[in-house]
Amino acid sequence: MVISRAIVMLSLLTIAPLAWTSPQDVEVQAQIQVIHPGAEKVTAHSPSSTVVLWLSGVSQDPEAAIATAPAEHFRMAQKNKGFSPHLLVVPLGSMVEFPNLDHFFHNVFSQFNGKRFDLGLYEAGSTKDVRFDHEGVSYIFCNIHPEMGAVIITLATPYFSVSAGSGHIALHNVPEGIYELHVWAEGADVKLLDTLTRRVHITPSQGDLGTIQLVTSDTIPPHKNKFGEDYRPDQPSTY
Repeated sequence: MVISRAIVMLSLLTIAPLAWTSPQDVEVQAQIQVIHPGAEKVTAHSPSSTVVLWLSGVSQDPEAAIATAPAEHFRMAQKNKGFSPHLLVVPLGSMVEFPNLDHFFHNVFSQFNGKRFDLGLYEAGSTKDVRFDHEGVSYIFCNIHPEMGAVIITLATPYFSVSAGSGHIALHNVPEGIYELHVWAEGADVKLLDTLTRRVHITPSQGDLGTIQLVTSDTIPPHKNKFGEDYRPDQPSTY
């Protein structure tokens, strides 16, 4: 009888690993459709409306570790009274350098959502750095040139993607689990973007997030300078 029990126990231990399956990485897909006010019909994503989608981990276990992306080093240059690139998505804690490649002064600042900073006035050929240690969307401007604008999105999650020209979005190697879906689009109303935030359960059979529709504006609304005032039309020509 003891031997028989031992054989049964050994058989169960041998079979059990075969029945256990580990979580799988999933290819997550989504399609973006952008509605421009005044357009006759819904149009697919266009380069003028940049869309970022990301998944934040939602842990049911308070002791479970949620994946984060390692901090990196990025560069957003000032050239021809513009920022290049116009959009950066950076992991939390990353350093971004702002080199002035123009032949005149700039004053890069962000005093709205996300990371708030003011680099002050600095001359051509110089560079200043900012560590983006606060999650959120940072709108970047120059205190001298009102036409300059850019966006830096700081995320703690490694699961994000920027839409392609066709409006297609793909997130690779996403582990199975429950996530919070977030969407950001340039020119979209913040309240609209908030309504798109929802929980999703990602599995090998549920990796398609479907079609996400957005209403965006082709024009960026005017903004104030770092003092909360309108830009002066008579800026010195040396700047």
